[in-house]
Amino acid sequence: MFKVITLSAIAGATAMVSIPLNKMKSMREIYRENGLTMAEPKSKYGDDPVDIHNYQDAQFYGPITVGTPGVELNVIFDTGSSNLWVPGTACTDCGSHTLYDSTKSSSYAKNGSAFNIQYGSGPVSGFLSKDNVNVGSVTVKSQTFAEITDVKGLGLAYKAGKFDGILGLAFQSISVDHIPPVFQSMVEQGLVDQPLFAFYLSTTSGVDGSLDFGGIDSKHYTGDITYVPLSSETYWAVKLDGLTIKGTSVTKVTKAIVDSGTSLLAGPKDEVKAIAKLVGATPFLNGEFIIGCKKVDTAPDIDITLGGKQYTLTAKDYIIQTGSLCLFGMVGIDVPAPMGPLWILGDPFMRKFYTIFDFGQKRLGFATAA
Repeated sequence: MFKVITLSAIAGATAMVSIPLNKMKSMREIYRENGLTMAEPKSKYGDDPVDIHNYQDAQFYGPITVGTPGVELNVIFDTGSSNLWVPGTACTDCGSHTLYDSTKSSSYAKNGSAFNIQYGSGPVSGFLSKDNVNVGSVTVKSQTFAEITDVKGLGLAYKAGKFDGILGLAFQSISVDHIPPVFQSMVEQGLVDQPLFAFYLSTTSGVDGSLDFGGIDSKHYTGDITYVPLSSETYWAVKLDGLTIKGTSVTKVTKAIVDSGTSLLAGPKDEVKAIAKLVGATPFLNGEFIIGCKKVDTAPDIDITLGGKQYTLTAKDYIIQTGSLCLFGMVGIDVPAPMGPLWILGDPFMRKFYTIFDFGQKRLGFATAA
């Protein structure tokens, strides 16, 4: 697991509070709760959206509910991992985060097996439980997940973070204990119109984006969608045809993963260091770089080629302002074989390009975000 919650994700953590929108139940949800079926046109897509809140272009998270009646928790919907975990009442260092209490849920089923997961930022541990999980307007029955008791490995990133837990959206092959991921459960339980989901990330802090389960929302992109086949069913991995600046290659790596849970772009440390120098960024802390805010008008484009098509990130896309500092939206991470070396196309890429994760046809789709 290579999840990295960077300094950019915790900078200015007390400066703003995002308030989720409250939604009424949809007719589809009411029908499902009462065991009824609802005829729908085959062309109806994107009818199970989740609001994705944007905190300073560094944290993107949204609500789920766990249990019956459900407790609402904010999670990072993370395409770079495959497990769902939320903090339980046994957590001793979870601060002010909302906690899941199994004793208050009529649909809870005990498991109790020990659970440990290692992210790039550190370890998280607890034990397994089973309960209903509501995402958008659908309820996944009897989903196995982890109640976390120890989050010290995530440090300040968790204490200051706006998220309570992580909901992994990658493949079961990399799931700890081989637990079926939540989206796979949605597909198997017939809860989505199509076996895909699509991310629209807001480019403005405090303004919500959207995660659509089961369909594609055409209002969130312009132009055509270009699809790229997956190179493996682990992470959402594709062949990287090239990464260039002013026509010159800046990588030897041929693999990329698209990861909604990583705050920045990430690549091999030596390559990131060289790229940072090219764009005028200087070393900061923990492998990150700062860059003059005025360089947003002069720093060069970064061109990423996938499936033979070029996707361009301008300086405006990869320079992130957090308080009085501007951060270069790239960090060095050396991912060992056999998974690596690779590039992680995190939130700066996904803010620019509407991204479709097609579980059914094992491919990724990209279009310019509206």
